Amino acid sequence: MLQRVLGVTFAQSLRSAASILLPLAFITLIAWATAGSATGTTSDPIRAAMWIWLGAHHVHFDLTLSPSGVAGYLSYLPIGGLILPILALRSGFKRAILKLEGDYSNLTGARLFYALFYAIIASLVAIFSSSPGVKPLWWMAAIASFVLAFATTFLADRSIALAVPVILAMRILALLSALGFLIFTISFFANFSQAKLITEVLAPGIFGSLLLLILNILYLPNVAIAALSYISGAGFAVGAGTHLSPITQDIGQIPALPLLAALPIDSNALLLLFSLVVVGFGALLGFWTITLQERTSWQSFFLLLIMLTLVANMAGGALITEAMGAIGVSIWQFLLAVGGQLLIGLVAMKYLPRLKVFSR
Repeated sequence: MLQRVLGVTFAQSLRSAASILLPLAFITLIAWATAGSATGTTSDPIRAAMWIWLGAHHVHFDLTLSPSGVAGYLSYLPIGGLILPILALRSGFKRAILKLEGDYSNLTGARLFYALFYAIIASLVAIFSSSPGVKPLWWMAAIASFVLAFATTFLADRSIALAVPVILAMRILALLSALGFLIFTISFFANFSQAKLITEVLAPGIFGSLLLLILNILYLPNVAIAALSYISGAGFAVGAGTHLSPITQDIGQIPALPLLAALPIDSNALLLLFSLVVVGFGALLGFWTITLQERTSWQSFFLLLIMLTLVANMAGGALITEAMGAIGVSIWQFLLAVGGQLLIGLVAMKYLPRLKVFSR
């Protein structure tokens, strides 16, 4: 019985990894052949496909920038890239369940073996794709892929019903993300001519334009969180020593990415009024839990803080060079601003009506 579980979970974890890695290898080979290379070999695009695959799992990279040999680091990775391994892992574990049906009633072991094999594959990919200039952190690959694979198995069979606090926290997080995306969209189309100019300067070509479009789409959750942080007053950074918020405008050189055309040109304190919407979301959380137990609202709030911490951590990082060593939101400032505003709305909804009753 155990031998069958090991065989099925290993085969499906390998298939899940290959279902993304092989198409990526094909795409990078086409890009490499189109662009041409004077000194490169076919191993270069294959290695690049492995790096993209690891980056989709939010694995960080140690870099040695040539020709100077200056150390670099890459941890600013697209949150949207997670959708690729999640879909592949969900599909793979579904197939594992079908193959084990009737032979294995306890799925806990299958989940663990599936995640463990996937983590081993990811760590091996990180090790074998290392080069003198780019070194994926193999230990991070193992941990990140294991956590992602194990968590995704619960999406495959939906065997665990989410508790009410978790559902409420996820709803508020979705609303906050939608607010950030709305602010970004307005700013981006207000500066659309600048985005068009950046694209023309890059001159990526037809195939490159398609890849650039996909990359920008995958980074949309990152910029949505940055926009949310901006209107909350916490702001965000676009490089070391920079800070953008409605009351500060410290910015230096920025990468030539079309998404960054949405960056505000000048500070405007009136934009802080949008933080009232965040306060309103806190009040909405209090309204949803007004008929439930007292602890439900606080459980939802603290779970929401944990989710915001995780999202803020993934939405920021370093982008290769020391000058771009800080991009995205500051976790503690983001939590202090957004969490504080949510708390104000929650407390107002929960306790102000009671104070009115007692004052009569």
